[in-house]
Amino acid sequence: MFYLVVILLACSICINIFLIHRRLKHKAEVRYIESKLKAIIDEETSERLLLYTDNNQIKSLLKQINRLLEHNQKTVADYHNVERSIRKMLSNISHDLKTPLTVILGYIEIINNDKSLSTEKMMSLLKTVNLKTLEVLELINRFFELVKLESGDKKLSFSRIDICEISRKIILDYYEILINKEFEVSIEIPEESLFVRGDESAVERVLHNLISNAIQYGSDGKMIGLKLRKDKDNIYIEISDRGKGIGEVHKERVFERMYTLEDSRNSRYQGSGLGLTITKRLIEQMGGSISLESIPFKHTTFTVCLKRINF
Repeated sequence: MFYLVVILLACSICINIFLIHRRLKHKAEVRYIESKLKAIIDEETSERLLLYTDNNQIKSLLKQINRLLEHNQKTVADYHNVERSIRKMLSNISHDLKTPLTVILGYIEIINNDKSLSTEKMMSLLKTVNLKTLEVLELINRFFELVKLESGDKKLSFSRIDICEISRKIILDYYEILINKEFEVSIEIPEESLFVRGDESAVERVLHNLISNAIQYGSDGKMIGLKLRKDKDNIYIEISDRGKGIGEVHKERVFERMYTLEDSRNSRYQGSGLGLTITKRLIEQMGGSISLESIPFKHTTFTVCLKRINF
């Protein structure tokens, strides 16, 4: 009997020691988690909580904390990307507004102060002022269109659209320009009607943006292509040129707000950097996508993918 009591007492002591050790170990683990989490937050690092433990509750807690850290770090990174994008956008739009406004103010000052101006010269200056004013207005309109698209205020009206008919109509709008610039034109549009679900004015805007972009930036290649193809679920619109192309480093960024290539700041390649961003947002709102493939002076192709309607 005595030995049994001693054995039970020893077992009880061992169990208590084990429980105390486990409790102390868990407290130490919690303290580690607390201090490590504080360091990650204070130092804004991209670390994760790594801890070997046999406690399933702590394992589950660590998993959820790491998920939260990952989400928070992604949110912070997205915020900084947007912040940088906005700063660049404001810088670029300031540049693009400053140039024509400087011309407008300079010419108006000449008209007001130079009393010896002939009527012909004055009319020439006023014509330039008018063109520069329209340029400023177009940039402002594009800027606010993009703001409305990204805020969700611009609602699209969806309907069944014959994309072949719209494509023919839009390319014909550029007939005189292409003839005057002596462009080779390659058009591949099926005779049959192909239908997509989208907003007609948005589809027209997308085509206008991409074709005018190909004419402006692909002028060195003297060629523009418009091709429609299909598969079971989608319609693909390819607009191509053989111009100077877009380098690999720029390919993913050309759709960013106000992003322009370095040479887009000279007189040959001037642009606001908003056209392709608006194009991408409109396509995405219609449930589609846009991609770019470019080999300088061989082909630069923007491919728009829209959902096909088979009835």
